[in-house]
Amino acid sequence: MKKVEASPPKLFLGFFRWFCHTRMLDYIEGDLIEVYQRRLKESGKRKADWKFIIDVLLLFRPGIIRPIKPIQNLNTSGMFKSYFKIGWRTIIRNKQYALINIAGLALSITCCMLIFALVKHHTAFDNFHSNEDRIYRIVTEQHRETVSYVNSVPSPLGEVFRDNHTFGEKVARMFHESDAVITFDRGGELIKIKEPEGFAFTESAFFEIFNFPLSKGNMGSALSEPNTAILTERMAQKYFGEENPIGQVISFDNTIPFTITGILADFPPNTDIKPEIFVSYITLKDFNSWLASENAWGGITGGMYCYTFLRPDVSPSQVEEALAPYVKQHRPESKNVHHYKLQPLSDIHFNGKYGGAIEKSDLWILSAIGIFLLITACVNFINLATAQALKRSKEVGVRKVLGSVRAQLFWQFIFETAIISSVSIIIALVMSYFLVPSVNSFFKTEIPLNFGVNLTFLGFVCGLSILITLLAGCYPAIILTGFKPVAALKGKLSQHQLGGLNTRRSLIVTQFAISQVLIIGLLVIMNQMRYSRQAELGFDRESIVMVKLGRDSLNTMNSLKNEFLRLPGVEKVSICYEAPASSSSWNNSIRFESEIEEVNFLTNMKLADTDYISTFDLELLAGRNLQPSDTVREVVVNEAMLRKLGIESYDDAIGKMVYANGGAMKGPIVGVVQNFHDRSFHEEISAALITTASSMYSNFAIKINGNNTVTTLGEIEKLWEEHYPDQLFEYAFLDESIAQFYESEETILQGIQIFSFIAIFIGCLGLYGLVSFMVAQKTKEVGIRKVMGGGVGHIIWIFGKEFVRLILIAFLIAAPIGWWFMSNWLKDFEFKINLDVWTFAIAVTCSLLIAALTVGYQVIRAAAMNPAFSLKTE
Repeated sequence: MKKVEASPPKLFLGFFRWFCHTRMLDYIEGDLIEVYQRRLKESGKRKADWKFIIDVLLLFRPGIIRPIKPIQNLNTSGMFKSYFKIGWRTIIRNKQYALINIAGLALSITCCMLIFALVKHHTAFDNFHSNEDRIYRIVTEQHRETVSYVNSVPSPLGEVFRDNHTFGEKVARMFHESDAVITFDRGGELIKIKEPEGFAFTESAFFEIFNFPLSKGNMGSALSEPNTAILTERMAQKYFGEENPIGQVISFDNTIPFTITGILADFPPNTDIKPEIFVSYITLKDFNSWLASENAWGGITGGMYCYTFLRPDVSPSQVEEALAPYVKQHRPESKNVHHYKLQPLSDIHFNGKYGGAIEKSDLWILSAIGIFLLITACVNFINLATAQALKRSKEVGVRKVLGSVRAQLFWQFIFETAIISSVSIIIALVMSYFLVPSVNSFFKTEIPLNFGVNLTFLGFVCGLSILITLLAGCYPAIILTGFKPVAALKGKLSQHQLGGLNTRRSLIVTQFAISQVLIIGLLVIMNQMRYSRQAELGFDRESIVMVKLGRDSLNTMNSLKNEFLRLPGVEKVSICYEAPASSSSWNNSIRFESEIEEVNFLTNMKLADTDYISTFDLELLAGRNLQPSDTVREVVVNEAMLRKLGIESYDDAIGKMVYANGGAMKGPIVGVVQNFHDRSFHEEISAALITTASSMYSNFAIKINGNNTVTTLGEIEKLWEEHYPDQLFEYAFLDESIAQFYESEETILQGIQIFSFIAIFIGCLGLYGLVSFMVAQKTKEVGIRKVMGGGVGHIIWIFGKEFVRLILIAFLIAAPIGWWFMSNWLKDFEFKINLDVWTFAIAVTCSLLIAALTVGYQVIRAAAMNPAFSLKTE
């Protein structure tokens, strides 16, 4: 009868083998590893039984094992600790590899953190008000020849809406006067302070709609009386220090006094309500009687806002339908087709049509740039990790032979990635902290320095860490743990097994494509900005200083003008409303000749004396200049006016009558000037009309010779202060004011410059590391080629041709993407550059030069190496 041997249970045997393969190596003396491995190998050739288990356990008899750590401490935390130790040692042994990855990741993560903080800052604007979803601003769509969008309304609209309808629980009007001069007495001295955000005539219901509480005073009565004001705590401290501000008096330009009746808590930085001085709305009649009247339906003045807090059961469309008849009811003769719309509070910050601070599309672009930079850094990591595959293949082979399974090796490599990403995040947090002030200055934001303690931000950082670890670590870990031990130990691994040559090529192409898209964008924006700054505007903008007029009679203005002209550094002077190109303009409707109805386009009114055309060097194409006058008697028009009126001949226009401002201003056309850009290059040239109207003048335009600008400005200021000792001297150079038209584009340009540099730098880091490994792998090949007669140029081309091919492939991908993005960006300009082939040629040339500089030193050094030394390296 055949003897039957008892076998151990399968579950027990499986556990025992797992333990032997994964744990026992930590406890056995080094010399016994071979014995242990031999017995495991033998166990695979015969039926596993109890004898095998006993033989293995005999290895633990006293005197043979070295208890590195007690068996009871073998738990998950011990495993992770082991992973960490091995990962840290590996990083220390490969310092160059680690530094390149940490530098790239730290830079990209810093950008991601700052972009996240910036996006979070903007998306949180005015979200702290109660029932914010019921707060709306009434705005205007003006339908004429084209549609324009205005964030203001006629001043009487708010009162009519409040009295005639019950849609809004609360309605409040506010008129914001920016760039105001505030004066007050401090210790017997008259203090004059220019406030860029100015002050606002405000109805008290405004503070019932918005959550801006008083820290001192009673909101119910704070703005109920004429000539009263409330300030924020910051402004009160700025003006009066530690004195009690209640009862103190401040004045607008030393003309309209206001008594302080309350102090507001300081506004949070994430609000679009900018003024910090609010005065009683009833006092508006002393500032501008027409604007404060019930009949001011004839125009829309910038800064006149109307807010409403809708009832819960009211929709914006109901209100818009109810407001529709008011244009025809109050301006039946107007050819304007106005539509009053309700703009949600959540849309105010992001709607550029109505003066929003930033478009949501800009935030998406910033976010996309952050993602691109992160992808670029992760691509670096993957490239370098797979390039190291051959070097680490023997390590993986040894570990597998010693019993490690693929899952363990996978998590080991993931832990290495986690260590690198954690170090990078710590560095990025420190860099972000120190860069926040620069970001605030650059983007004109107020991100707090302690933004990192925010729970949302901490969640973002944790999520980013996990994402980077998985993005950058998974693919290399899968590749590195997939080697067959025998092939790895013999060094017989194919390119496919080392991570795939085509995969690395694809990743390099991705990096260069992203960099080239950014370079194309950079070149296009730079060229457009250069064109905007250097193109002819149709008037002289160089060395012209715009000086604010003081409050005085026309005789005093003319007297001061003559004194300016006597200064040796002054060439010409004109008294005017504004320069030919200005952000502030008066657009008016006109009637032509015997027409009853007004034309369907707006006219930009340029009110000035007879020296205006010569001071700004406007070219007179037909007729003559204006005759001296204090009132409107005759007009000069531009070519755009004649084109819109359908007049082809300049001479045919001379003598034709023009009626503006509802007929209050009228005169014959006596001259035609060449078109001039009255706004930025974003907009078409407006129909313009130049005429005399001294009551509307607000500036001296002074042409100086530029030889001694500082001295001339000092003399101008001295003369001005002699005439207006109690007022603030204000001036601005015209070319600097025009440059402000493109402030947002300049910000975008500088941003893309920074991000392009970072993306290129990260790409160069990866390229440098990749070439280092390629050179190390091809050292023997280079030596053999040199022995066989290969020259240095030939050796360099072996390395270079690969990158040239990849850069050209990246360009074929980047060129159409860059062309599409920049074509859409240029659509926002009426006057723009053409996208020519040179822009794209420069982009690809830059990429080639950057790659050459990055890899050149290492490749040349490898090519120049002595073959005898090269052949000894392996």
